[in-house]
Amino acid sequence: MDAATLYERLELKNLFRVAEWQHEIPWKRLTDGVEIHRLYGDGITGPTAALLRFEPGGKVPLHLHPGHEHILILHGSQTDQNSTAETGTLMINPPDSAHRIVSKEGCIVLAIYTEPVRFLDI
Repeated sequence: MDAATLYERLELKNLFRVAEWQHEIPWKRLTDGVEIHRLYGDGITGPTAALLRFEPGGKVPLHLHPGHEHILILHGSQTDQNSTAETGTLMINPPDSAHRIVSKEGCIVLAIYTEPVRFLDI
């Protein structure tokens, strides 16, 4: 058996059209107005990739990223103290960065982070 066939591949098609099929995703509550669907990782140890869905006005409280964070805006927009990012924007936040996030109109993002997030405002 070829070593390349030993893992289960996750493939998400039409990711920039996720708003059209978001009802097929088993979302779980993260905070008021924000839901999460983990693609891998548990958010407690090690790296994680997840889809986050913000309702209009949804917020994520102040949190610290001990490692790198990659955010790709798939639909809508979100704002933190640095900028407002719209569909198609990729943001890479460096280790030890902290921010709060709000989405006025609602959004869906792909978040990939190398170390678990630490919430500071809870």
